This record gives sequence, structure tokens and C-alpha cells, in this order.
Amino acid sequence: MGGLVAFLYGAVSYVIFLGTFLYAIGFVGNFIVPKSIDSGVVSDGLLALAVNLGLMSIFALQHSAMARPEFKKVWTKVVPESVERSTYVLFSSLALVLLFAYWQPMPTIIWDLSGTIAGNLLYGLFWVGWATVLAATFMLSHFDLLGLKQVYRRLRSRPLSTPEEEILRTPALYKIVRHPIMLGFLIAFWATPTMSVGHFLFAAVVTVYTLLALVLEERDLVAALGSSYLDYRKRVPMLVPFLRRRTSDPSEDETTKTAD
Repeated sequence: MGGLVAFLYGAVSYVIFLGTFLYAIGFVGNFIVPKSIDSGVVSDGLLALAVNLGLMSIFALQHSAMARPEFKKVWTKVVPESVERSTYVLFSSLALVLLFAYWQPMPTIIWDLSGTIAGNLLYGLFWVGWATVLAATFMLSHFDLLGLKQVYRRLRSRPLSTPEEEILRTPALYKIVRHPIMLGFLIAFWATPTMSVGHFLFAAVVTVYTLLALVLEERDLVAALGSSYLDYRKRVPMLVPFLRRRTSDPSEDETTKTAD
């Protein structure tokens, strides 16, 4: 019965994520959804800035804190390990729903290339970015990353696995950059024919957060996977394709020796 409840919980969390993911495309792209990044009642500029920064901070703190091994170690004493990933996915989705609901538009235009060749190219890149995100999750382990595999394995009384175990397979895009999911998001957020102040704020803050979060994530991956991940990191750039590192970090060499 516990396995069945966990599976249903994981399935509901996945469906909520899927709806949030699809809404995010319309939110950033300013189409279909009832409230997008540039729609809604325009409020005072400083108030809008404060609210939007607060909303993004809530998401960033939740998203990063719950991903840390130290948090997971404590958290899995409260929730079963099999639903830890589903709970992370659910909380991340709810944080995004909060952002979508209360985001304050800042509609002043920075650039507008609508109807031009450049604008069409940017719109094409927008879809390339989202396609990259989705494809990269399946290339690694889509249902593992989003918690479904864990609850399914509990239902079938099989041992759990983690996304970290999958990354060393380095399929397809993972041979080009280490974090194609994050690269896809950044492309999707910046590639817009019409850039408003609010959209620029969103893209800029997310970019800074992504770079900081990847530093923490890579630290955790090195701790978990040791020299195997260090070797992968030396061979494959983080976000910029084909940008290989010319020299190794002495601290990495020392870590490699220790891991060996």
C-alpha cells in the first residue's frame, strides 16, 4: 500500500510539473496563457522590481536548498527516500506557480525586432531552447530526474537510483556541454524578438542564479563521483559548446589524486 501511495504521489507531482513546464513556455513567450511575463496590471516600478526579485529569490532558495545533499540527508528522515525527488519536483513547480501568479509586468521595451529576420531567428532559437531542455532530460533519464522512476521502483520493490548515476553515460548533448538542460533554459529565456525590462530582469537574474547553482551542483557531483566526474569536466565544457578548458585546476588534480 505504501508503494502504491508513493507512486500516485509521484505521478501527481509529475503531472503538476508537466503543466508548469508548458505554462512556463507561454509565460516567457507571451502567448496563450492568461498571465505572461509582460501581461497584467502595471504597478509602480520599484514595487514591481521588489516583488519580482522576491519571487525569484523564493524559487532560487527552494530550488537550490532542496537539491543539496546536506538537506536531502535531513529531509529523507521526514519523507521516504523514494518520494524525495517527487517532493522536490512538486515544491519547485509550486514555487513557479507562485511566480507566475504574482509576477509584476515591467513592459518598457528594450528592443523590438518583431517582423524582422533577426526577430524570426530569435523566435526560432526560443523554440530550440525549449526543445533542448526537453530532449536533454530524456537523453539523461527524464523519469529519474522527475521522480517517477524512484516511486515506480518502490512500487516494484526494486532498489532506487539517482540522476547522478546516469550522467556519466554522457549521451548525445552531454558530450557537447555538461549541462544542456540549463543551456536550453538560458537560450529560451534570452531569445525573444521583443525584450521588455521585466523579461530582461527575469533572464538576467536566472542567468546569474544558474551559474551560481551550477558551481554548487558540480561541487556535489565531484564529491559523489570523484575522479570520474573530474575527468568528464576536463573533457566537456560547462555551458558553451566546444569551449574546451586549456589548463586544469591544480585543486582538481589534487582532488583526483585523493579520489584515486
